[in-house]
Amino acid sequence: MLESFSVTTQQPLLILASNSPRRRQLLALGDWMFNVIVADVDESTRVNESPPDYVLRLAETKARATASRAHADQIILAADTTVVDGNDILGKPQDDMEAFAMLTRLRGRTHQVYTGVALLRLSDGLLLKELSVTDVPMRDYSDEEINAYIQTGDPLDKAGAYAIQHPRFKPVASMSGCYASVMGLPMCHVVRALRKLDIYPEADVPMACQSLLNYQCPVSQSILQ
Repeated sequence: MLESFSVTTQQPLLILASNSPRRRQLLALGDWMFNVIVADVDESTRVNESPPDYVLRLAETKARATASRAHADQIILAADTTVVDGNDILGKPQDDMEAFAMLTRLRGRTHQVYTGVALLRLSDGLLLKELSVTDVPMRDYSDEEINAYIQTGDPLDKAGAYAIQHPRFKPVASMSGCYASVMGLPMCHVVRALRKLDIYPEADVPMACQSLLNYQCPVSQSILQ
């Protein structure tokens, strides 16, 4: 699948290796021209694999999996996000019952969301990685709210069985970290990595991100310093 997000006579420099509409929306905040090439990879965890190793490995795997379909002068951006509760990585639920179990487990408690980002420059094989870890305190929602949310179908393609931005369920009590990372793409980390490749956004990404998410971010300045 190849999808263009800007009308241009030139080949966009960036490739987003993701089919996530949330990642497309977030990356567009930088006003970069980019194409989408979907990466289909095995997301199974490995024995004794830590959450940071897991998301960074998958981000790199997704980037490399799309390399053969991109041009040699392009840069591939890939990301992977997972929910971690204690020592357990919570992936996407297999069915409604597993979604209910995950949401019951997480409610009223704080867990972590790990997002790994990989940038692969095809011209010389340079690989850059970024890791974002965010504490996510969940509110004490009811069983009835869980069931109503599951009926929307939204939990089944989400790690941990929830989307932080869902307008009705609103599972998170409060936030003090990177909201965009919990959605799937920590934009300040992306900007920081692209700077190392002398690529800069055409927009004020922190301001645009906070405006989109209606969220006063407490960490963007420290990430971008």
